Amino acid sequence: MDGWERKALRAAEFVAYPALAGAAFCVLALGVVTWLPALAAAATALQSWRTDGSGRCFTATLRAFPAQWRRLRGEALVGTAVLLLCVSNTVFLVGRSGPALALLPVQAVLLAAAAVYAVALAVTTTLQPDAKRKELHRAAAVFAFGSPRRTLGLVAAVAVLPLSVLPVPLGPVLLGPTLPLMAALSLAAPVTPAGLRVAPGAYGRGPSARASSAAPHGPARPAPSPL
Repeated sequence: MDGWERKALRAAEFVAYPALAGAAFCVLALGVVTWLPALAAAATALQSWRTDGSGRCFTATLRAFPAQWRRLRGEALVGTAVLLLCVSNTVFLVGRSGPALALLPVQAVLLAAAAVYAVALAVTTTLQPDAKRKELHRAAAVFAFGSPRRTLGLVAAVAVLPLSVLPVPLGPVLLGPTLPLMAALSLAAPVTPAGLRVAPGAYGRGPSARASSAAPHGPARPAPSPL
């Protein structure tokens, strides 16, 4: 296979596999309160594709969901209540005048912070599968808000990337949840050109973890069938 054909197939993977994970996320999120574990399951499937070349992102998301539901069901219930409260407040404030209108930017900031933390929690749950609940939330908070530059990057990923796929049919539905996950995974566990990957969770640990965070990987396996 020629070099340009290989590059074209690789570029197609960056659309097809996140879309497959997004399709599985949409199926799992039909339970309403299941959206956060479904997001973490999609992050697990995408990270497996990034590191091991596993292209079964749809079925991998479905397989990862039960474990993520057990870990995040409490957070899912609280997050759903917070999301519904913010949305109802925003709907109430839209069209109002006077002091109520000044609360709209506050609601926008709260929604952005909640979205960034949800993505950070999904990614942290993927990269630290054995972390306890307090450690998980602490690492997610450090990842989401510990660095102003990283926080701005996550806000841009959550707010801009879903809008960038509006011209694509079903783009916001299939790629809207997964493109921010891809960006967050790239920030949390980047894959370098030399084939070395930052150890999962190094952003939330001390200097010793960061010093030993690069681990060699073997040769990439050929990508299997997407399903």
